[in-house]
Amino acid sequence: MKQYDFDELIERRHTDCFKWDALQAMYGRGDLQPMWVADMDFRSPDFVMEAIRRRCSHEVLGYTMPSDGYWKAVTAWLARHYAIDTTKESLHFIPGIVAGIAYALLCFTQPGDRVLVTTPVYPPFINLPTGNGRQLVCSPLRIENGRFAIDFDDLERKAEGCKVFIMSNPHNPAGTVWGADVLRRVADICERRGVLVIADEIHADLTLPGHRHVSYSTVSDAAARNSITFMAPSKTFNIAGLGSSVCYIADETLRKRFFGWLNGFEVANGNIFAFTAAEAAFAHGEEWLSQMLEYLQGNVQALDEFLRTRMPKVKAVLPKASYLAWLDFSAYGLPHVELARRLVDEAKVALNDGTTFGGVDYECCFRLNLGCPRAVLQGALERIAAAVEK
Repeated sequence: MKQYDFDELIERRHTDCFKWDALQAMYGRGDLQPMWVADMDFRSPDFVMEAIRRRCSHEVLGYTMPSDGYWKAVTAWLARHYAIDTTKESLHFIPGIVAGIAYALLCFTQPGDRVLVTTPVYPPFINLPTGNGRQLVCSPLRIENGRFAIDFDDLERKAEGCKVFIMSNPHNPAGTVWGADVLRRVADICERRGVLVIADEIHADLTLPGHRHVSYSTVSDAAARNSITFMAPSKTFNIAGLGSSVCYIADETLRKRFFGWLNGFEVANGNIFAFTAAEAAFAHGEEWLSQMLEYLQGNVQALDEFLRTRMPKVKAVLPKASYLAWLDFSAYGLPHVELARRLVDEAKVALNDGTTFGGVDYECCFRLNLGCPRAVLQGALERIAAAVEK
């Protein structure tokens, strides 16, 4: 069995890498440790890279289509990991989940329609509705026992009159794993209110050891007939730059409507390397994924220990899935501008600003990307402590 090295330091600067090469434009300086954009600094898997090289040996890169091997790899992965027994007729390739959510909003809503989200949440969930003339409705999450939890009374009230609920499952930020009971309550509310659920499950494969992801559509008949699910190998195998995702719809009527819309506008075609990489990842990725998740779990434990011993004022929501942690610095009493300045100019670390996840309620919060070698994480945490604790 091959042992993968996740401690390896890989230079990513000057590769047109958004995470590293956009620092100057986004933060005003380029000498920061980037722990913001949600991709990992680990080497993409060898079996994925070999599949791409093998395809490149045939030096004609013409129009392409998904192979039978691609569909077999996808359906086998869904069945094995999430008990989704499906065929390719219930699936559609999507060139990225954010694009898929945008397509679903265009297909199922009109300008002025109300779109529900739970905050704090991945910024495109906020930006896509507002940027396309829809009315955003926010149901704030609560903190219960150190984790984000849905306020179901508020969710029920806010769902009235909404057309769509965009749900992050597992939740981004902070990797809350919604259990089956929680998902069934969501399905019950949304069915009674006539709200279509768009389930973004891009972090499903990144559920950490000791926890289990439940795919939304599998929890009840109500969930199955009233939902669109998006999944992808992009975060899992660090191939986000290839734009390879998949949409699953259990209900035939809903499926015909959305897939018909996608095909009518011809917006969901793939490229050679998206298909090639996804097939290799799903067909050969089990051992690499297992080792990577163990390493991420170690990073989560390292962060937890550091905060408890060195920065006990920080209220953290640590991930049970994904490599994203939510840090609340409000106990330091620093205004948002000063806190952000210290993190950038003194700690020299680029984090995601909490205000982009739902507004001023999160102005003392930041999202931290743990998908990096442990030495990098430890160094960044030392500098954050020095800047904030002084």
